[in-house]
Amino acid sequence: MGRGSRRRFRSPAPKLTNKDRLALYGKVLKEARPIWKWIVVSCLLCCVIIVCATVGPKLTGALTDEIYAYWQAGNRGIALVEPMIPTLLTLLGVYTLGAIMRWLNMYLMNNVVSHHYTCAIRIRMSDKVRRLPVKFVDGTPVGQILENMTDDVSAMGNSVHQVVNTMMQGILQMIFISVAMLLEDWRLGLIVLATTPASVLLSVWLSGKGRKYHHQNFAEAANLYSVVEESYTNFATTKAYNLEGDLVGKHAAVNGRQKEAQEKALFLSGLAQPIITLVSGLTFIAVNLVGGFLAVKGLVPVGTVVTIVLFARQFSSPLEQIAAGVAQMQRTSAAAYRVFNFLGMEEEDPRSGEVDPKNVKGDVEFRHVAFSYDPQTPLIGDLSFSAKQGQTIAIVGPTGAGKTTLVNLLMGFYDIDGGEITVDGVPLSQMDRDAARELFAMVLQETWLFRGTVAENVAYGKPNATREEIIRACDQAYCDHFIRTLPKGYDTIIGDESTTLSGGQKQLLTIARAILSDRRLLILDEATSNVDTRTEILIQKAMNHLMEGRTCFVIAHRLSTIVHADRILVIRDGDIVEMGAHKELLKKNGFYAQLYASQYDKEEA
Repeated sequence: MGRGSRRRFRSPAPKLTNKDRLALYGKVLKEARPIWKWIVVSCLLCCVIIVCATVGPKLTGALTDEIYAYWQAGNRGIALVEPMIPTLLTLLGVYTLGAIMRWLNMYLMNNVVSHHYTCAIRIRMSDKVRRLPVKFVDGTPVGQILENMTDDVSAMGNSVHQVVNTMMQGILQMIFISVAMLLEDWRLGLIVLATTPASVLLSVWLSGKGRKYHHQNFAEAANLYSVVEESYTNFATTKAYNLEGDLVGKHAAVNGRQKEAQEKALFLSGLAQPIITLVSGLTFIAVNLVGGFLAVKGLVPVGTVVTIVLFARQFSSPLEQIAAGVAQMQRTSAAAYRVFNFLGMEEEDPRSGEVDPKNVKGDVEFRHVAFSYDPQTPLIGDLSFSAKQGQTIAIVGPTGAGKTTLVNLLMGFYDIDGGEITVDGVPLSQMDRDAARELFAMVLQETWLFRGTVAENVAYGKPNATREEIIRACDQAYCDHFIRTLPKGYDTIIGDESTTLSGGQKQLLTIARAILSDRRLLILDEATSNVDTRTEILIQKAMNHLMEGRTCFVIAHRLSTIVHADRILVIRDGDIVEMGAHKELLKKNGFYAQLYASQYDKEEA
């Protein structure tokens, strides 16, 4: 139906300032408002985890001092262990509580927060697609939309987990541990803290370097979705022309570009954690050496050294969490940019104005209509014609002349650039879009059947139809007989890719769908182009019954199907070059006569 080209999606990395990225992160967190209670619970669990992580080393240090004191006092065996049992049990309880809280928090974030968050955004995006104009669908690869709704949204969901469960917990844990170390012994604490700024800055710098590669990775993932979708929908054509090798080459090229971008992004992001681990290891060694020296000199208790050593070991964990969080935020900024760009796209103007489909007669008029898909390429300059109630208007012309464009304009899929289209004297621009589209029933060249029963497919335009109404419509469309031969009759499951139905049978079902919907205006876009002569005769009989009292627009290449039309519009380059009945146009011996002669010899004409 559309004219948009589906080029491979290659968007450059967006030039985002730090202010832009902060605004994106703010929007990401703003999307989490519906689940704020669960986030608060997660934050409370994080606080418990941090307290346990801080108390554990402190108790271990105290326990070490107890052991040392009891040993120095000459206690051995049970006499040594028994006084420490309360501390040991407390320590066991603290670490057990911390482990349980970590598990609960991980479960909460992964199975409640992230899932609810991503689900809500995907529902919004799905609803957004419904409100976008047809020109967006015509010009946007399916892979791009799929990638936006899957990988991009998942990256945003992971960011909520990273911000709340990782970065927040990591930062708070660093603060708690820093204060605890300085209170325990400021000299050893400063050794640990001295390396922190360098580690954090290095992580941020490396993650920033990988930002553009994350965007490229997502863009190539969209290309991959498109290639897979094209190869699947055109599987038979690919087989017929032995193009499997070319298809594999396409896949390999896209996979190669994605692999290269992914490798660079992961390499730069992944450098932060091992560097932090190296710095933490060196810090751990320094603390042990200096702490051991101070303990030997009697300047600090042994338990204090043990506590600081455990804190130093724990200190690397929040640093790694922050590094991972920063890397995730870079992926999030790339993903969020595309998701919010999608959600912010200009929607189809809903239009206002009521129209009752039951009271519409069906008088249609084009008044000096101008339209073009591309402002640089004019298509329709000044188009005027009218159709009265019950008339059949046939539209013929060469490929690309603008025939299907008239249908797009009638249905309101595209807004006209100038002029006016009216139904019963009321401009379409003053009608609610949904109500205006309820005036039309359509039978298109490309049949569309969803996966479901025959009855459900026929009742697509009238969901509340009874079984009797469905059967009556199928009988009028001359498809009742073959439906009853199917394994389960009207309850047989079919689908758009079904191999159990021929092209003609599918077309008959879509015609039955149009009959059942019982609209005042009917559009037939190459409705008989995919059927054999016998089926075409059946369709014509059904159409003759359906067209009675209805205004009908028929687009046809097979001119034999429109010889009895009340008026034939001959379109070329977006303009009406001839208009009249079949015999009138033949007598003019103009462009229509040439089209007709190209299909039939002069004697038949």
